[in-house]
Amino acid sequence: MDTYNSLKNEVLQISERLSVFFSDVRQFPEMYDSSFEGWEKTCRDIQNALSEDVIRVAVAGSVKSGKSTFANALFKGDYVRRGAGVVTSIVTKIRSGETLRANLCFKSYDEVNADMSQALVLFPMLKRKSADRGFDIRQDADRAELQHALENADSDMLMTNDSRNMNSVLLASYLGGYEKVKNIVATNENCRIQYEGRDFAAHQEFSGNDSLAVWLKDMQLEIASRDIDGSIEIADCQGSDSPNPLHLAMIQDYLIRTDMIVYVISSRMGLRQADIRFLSVIRKMGITDNTVFVLNADFSEHESLSDLKAVIERVTAELSLLSLTKPHPEIYTFSALLNLFRSRKAHLSAKDRQRLSQWEQETELSAFSDRETARFESYFKDKITKERYALVFKNHIGRLLAVSSGMNRRIGINTDMLYRDADGAAEIVRKIKNHQQNMSRIKAMTQNSLEGAVKKIKQELRTDIDRFFDMHRGNILPNTLAFIRNYNVSYSAYESGVNASNFSKVLYSVFQEFRQALDSFIAENINPEIIRFVREEEKKIVQTLQSLSDPYKVMAEAALGEYNRAMESFGIPPLPDSRGGIDLPDTEVMKRSKGLSFPHITNSMRYSAKIRTEAVMRFGLYSFMRFFKKLLKHNSQDPHHGEISALKKGLSRIKDETESALLFHFKDYRENIKFQYMFKLTDALSEVLYDILTDRFQLYAADLSDAAVRIGEKQGDKAEIAQVLKKMESAFGEIIGSINGLKQKVEQGLS
Repeated sequence: MDTYNSLKNEVLQISERLSVFFSDVRQFPEMYDSSFEGWEKTCRDIQNALSEDVIRVAVAGSVKSGKSTFANALFKGDYVRRGAGVVTSIVTKIRSGETLRANLCFKSYDEVNADMSQALVLFPMLKRKSADRGFDIRQDADRAELQHALENADSDMLMTNDSRNMNSVLLASYLGGYEKVKNIVATNENCRIQYEGRDFAAHQEFSGNDSLAVWLKDMQLEIASRDIDGSIEIADCQGSDSPNPLHLAMIQDYLIRTDMIVYVISSRMGLRQADIRFLSVIRKMGITDNTVFVLNADFSEHESLSDLKAVIERVTAELSLLSLTKPHPEIYTFSALLNLFRSRKAHLSAKDRQRLSQWEQETELSAFSDRETARFESYFKDKITKERYALVFKNHIGRLLAVSSGMNRRIGINTDMLYRDADGAAEIVRKIKNHQQNMSRIKAMTQNSLEGAVKKIKQELRTDIDRFFDMHRGNILPNTLAFIRNYNVSYSAYESGVNASNFSKVLYSVFQEFRQALDSFIAENINPEIIRFVREEEKKIVQTLQSLSDPYKVMAEAALGEYNRAMESFGIPPLPDSRGGIDLPDTEVMKRSKGLSFPHITNSMRYSAKIRTEAVMRFGLYSFMRFFKKLLKHNSQDPHHGEISALKKGLSRIKDETESALLFHFKDYRENIKFQYMFKLTDALSEVLYDILTDRFQLYAADLSDAAVRIGEKQGDKAEIAQVLKKMESAFGEIIGSINGLKQKVEQGLS
């Protein structure tokens, strides 16, 4: 990582030197012209891109696998709360910095009320009708009514599939934390608070308390550490087996932006069903190539190294069956807790010191863990340095070389004209103008070609996206609607409990069971397909634009060759050869610098609030009463026939409402992907490619006849101008030498 950071700083320093030079040269009207603005923009773009170049590493896995311990061990301290609850889906992001600081971002009241309104769909216990107005947690009456409803709700209403109903937990958590955060949260803004230095540990109250964690939108920790570079972000993700499917979607939102996934598996539990399901989701998302596995060794569970190795063999075999990346995935096995204890030995409790002493006496296990730790650290550093050289530095260095060489050439031309008479200077200007016209034509052709390509790409994107979300030509909607229509409830479980007085409560329970099943289906099957599709479309955009660069680069090189030969006839050295492929910058880095991000995948699961609660409730209750009357009149032999029939009709209406809500929601999400992301991404990539292709054209952008006239007018100051030009030439010679040295370092690092 030191090499990566060193190269990054060198690129930034060279770019900054060029920016300062362009600022200083404005003082010399005989030198400065509008063409310099293009070169200045290139330097700004490089600085912006590198400032946004964050390497994101997600630490994922099931609950209690040791994710937080692993993250703490990397930073050599107990910074992230271990063993936090599963209600919150916060991804805790950690970076090295100058101080110890926790930044907490809270949801707005609008977002909280939206969450609660979703959880209250079909909730039968409130007297207030949702049709009148939405729930507002700031209203005393709303909070009191909901609190009373939760306290008096039947236990069956608070349970779904033999576990606590996540919506009831969500509602209770929001209510429980309100008094603590009410003065922090704003109406429509995401307020932030910081805990620094000695107060840093206070953030763990929010991450470890469900009633407070549920109010958080984001948490970022800054740790004064020299072990992890500040450009690396380590994210401690929520457990993949959280009972709330929305949590999985929120983890997916982060994973699609990561450069590496470290998947942690507990040696005590091995590969669990939750791991298999989540890894299958990662495979569907198409991001398994970025995944590395850490088997977190629990020394308390293993009598010997051979016992641990048996677990390694079993987990390796099970991972191989998943067909993730390689037939035999490589696993790094070590004790994250041992590493953490060693790093903070002076601060351990007596109990933990005793555990550490015992583990270190088990020399065979601890030595194996140490070897595996070293092996993982070597892999980690190699993965996030060498593989990023080509993506990050190669392109930037090429652009900086074009800028500095072009500027150096401008200095040479001005120096030559300074020592010529008026006719000689005019001859240089005349020849440059001829080549300038040729380059201007190539530049115009490049721009027109890119504009045409962008239109074509957008049309193809429109077709692909519409087809993907189409009811008849795609798979997303048909599969989702098929799940809804084929979903069945075990009505026998409700036979003994449903009657006229509690029908709405039973219908709510049925709805909760149905919605959790549907949300799980969307998170595990639909969202990964959307992510895979968008990633493939991104690649198509890059490939199409990349294919356009070669012919225009060939034309530019040919024109440059003619120009060099013309300049050589005046004794002016040629511009350096820039043959080689033109590569677009790393797409993720470019997106960050342009403020573009994939539309949150969690948005695909915000359909529930669109279900018309009153229509469902009225239909269900009306149907039940009608069947109940028939039951009394006909004295049916089946005492529950009417109740179950009414319940079936109520669920049928819920399904209809859900279908309508999802159709509307997916249409909105489709347009968001199209216009707010894919089209903007195409424009941004096209703009970057145009800038790369035309960097070297800036030398021809200005009319040098004006420069010749200005220099001619300054003949009396010839010595002073010559001295300035000589200093500039010397400075740019050094800059070009630095860039070439940097280029050589990168090429050696890639070999």
